This record gives sequence, structure tokens and C-alpha cells, in this order.
Amino acid sequence: MLAGMTRRLAEVAKKVGVSEATVSRVLNGKPGVSEGTRQAVLTALDVLGYERPTQLRGNRARLVGLVLPELQNPIFPAFADIVGAALAQQGLTPVLCTQTAGGVSEADYVSLLLQQHVSGVVFAGGLYAQADAPHDHYRLLAERNLPVVLINAAIEHLGFPRVSCDDSVAVEQAWRHLSSLGHERIGLLLGPSDHVPSRRKLVAARGVAAATGTSLPDEHVGRAMFTLEGGQAAAAKLWERGVTGIICANDPMALGAVRAARRMGLSVPGDVSVIGYDDSAFMTCTDPPLTTVRQPIEAMGRTAVELLALKIAGKQVASDELLYEPELVVRGTTGPVRG
Repeated sequence: MLAGMTRRLAEVAKKVGVSEATVSRVLNGKPGVSEGTRQAVLTALDVLGYERPTQLRGNRARLVGLVLPELQNPIFPAFADIVGAALAQQGLTPVLCTQTAGGVSEADYVSLLLQQHVSGVVFAGGLYAQADAPHDHYRLLAERNLPVVLINAAIEHLGFPRVSCDDSVAVEQAWRHLSSLGHERIGLLLGPSDHVPSRRKLVAARGVAAATGTSLPDEHVGRAMFTLEGGQAAAAKLWERGVTGIICANDPMALGAVRAARRMGLSVPGDVSVIGYDDSAFMTCTDPPLTTVRQPIEAMGRTAVELLALKIAGKQVASDELLYEPELVVRGTTGPVRG
């Protein structure tokens, strides 16, 4: 037992960069330690998975779960960087939870975070955006009154604050851009039919199509997983149906649409045009650089953390959805329709 205690002191001291004596003073509630050092020691205990002494558990966990659906799409590491930095400025430490195929599920991560007594959770993409997915773990968080903030559109009635990019404005910007270039047969490449942001994009596209004197028949709407391969497979069908421009639900899908066009002998943007969504990393480096709709992720991520910090502090925060304006970034994958 003594050996275990000594090892714990040594690990925590190394993690924080202080002496074992300092760690011991914190654990025993002794004076002579700055508040910053005391918090650092307690956070190190949490991160290393050690139980705090009973008398210190009331101050438990300046940890915050950051749950992401994946890291393959560059937009999610970007969100992680922004949210992580904003949490650090609030004196909070992010615990990154990323799903992998066949790995830990979102519900499992929630259970693990509750076991760690985290102060709150930020979700950036997840099952809350899918109407037909299981949502019991969100209800569990609500029952525990744990502060939670969701980034981007969610199903109704979860009751959590939401910080979202305006999907309707994004599609309207993209559609009007293609329409101004003479495109009339415009396609939409979306996620699953129960995906809330995709539903919003579809409704907006039908509205702007009517307003611009064009149309969006069902055969011009493709569905795919949010990957390059999924985008390529679905876009190939849309190109075969005579679509001349495609608006995609994310950048990897858009890159797949460009690849599909090239493999069919079509040039981008000479024959067909492609617009992505997110403006994630390296989209200026593709050939040609991708025209896309930029999410204001810096502002969104910082606002999400500000809302979470208010809830952690016990302040009232409305569960209304805050909508942020996207920006169309025109680069090299869109051009005039071929006459």
C-alpha cells in the first residue's frame, strides 16, 4: 500500500512538474501551496485515473469531455484545437473522445466521462444529429443536470444549448453561385435521410431552386456516408444523370465528387462544378483548389465553451440554437456551365 502511494505521488509530481512533497501537501490539505498548483495537482489525479482524497472530491474534475465522431475529416481536429484552447483559458482540461469503427461508442464514452465526474461535455457532431439514432445517453446527461453544449444542428427536444452553422444560408449561397454561372441541373450530395443538417440543406435547396426558377428533382439528390469514397460513389450517379454542378455536405465528399468526374472523363470546372462544405484544412491545396462554404469554427467553438463555462458556474443558459453565418469561398472547382 505504501509502495502504491509512493508511486502515485511520483507520477502526479512528474505530471505537474512539482516535488512529491508539494503533491503530498495538496492531498493532505496542508497550506503553503498556490491555488494554481493545487488545481494542477487535482487535475493530474483525474487525468491519471486516481481517486481524490474524500475531502477533496467536492472540487472534483475541472475536466470536460470533448466528443467527436471522427478525426479523418480535418474539420474535427480543427474543432478540437479551438475548443481545447478555449477550455484551457477557462481553467478546464479537455478529455478527447473520438469514435472509431468497431471501437468505443458514443454512449460508452458518456458512461466513462460520468465515471470521471467531468464538469461538462461538448459534442461536435454526433448521434444527436441523427433522428433515428439512439439518444438515451443524452437523456442521461440531462437527468444528471450535467452541463452540455452541442455544436451544429441537433434533433429537437434534447434541451441543450446549440451552436450551429446556418445550413440554410450555406446552401442558398452555394446554389445562387452555381445558378449565376448558368447551371440549371444542380445536384445535392447529402448524408443519411435522418441527418438533421442534411434535412435542413434539402429544404433550403428546394426553396432557393424555386426562387431562382430552377428545380431539384429527387433524382438529383444523392445520399452517402461523409467520406471521399462515399462522395465519389454517389456523385458518379449524379453525373450520369446529367447534373452539371453538385453541392456537397462536406469537403471530403466534394473531393470524391471531383474524383468521380475525372474518372468519367469530365473536367472540373470545365465540364462540371463542385462545391464543398466546411473549408477544412488543405482545401486550398487540392487540384484545383476547392470552392466551398466556410463554417466560422473559431467563433462557434469559443461560443460553445463560453456557454459551457456559464452552465458549469451555475448560470442560466437558454437552450436556443445560436446560428452562425457561413461564407462562400470561391476557388477553382466552379465555373460557367458549358454551352
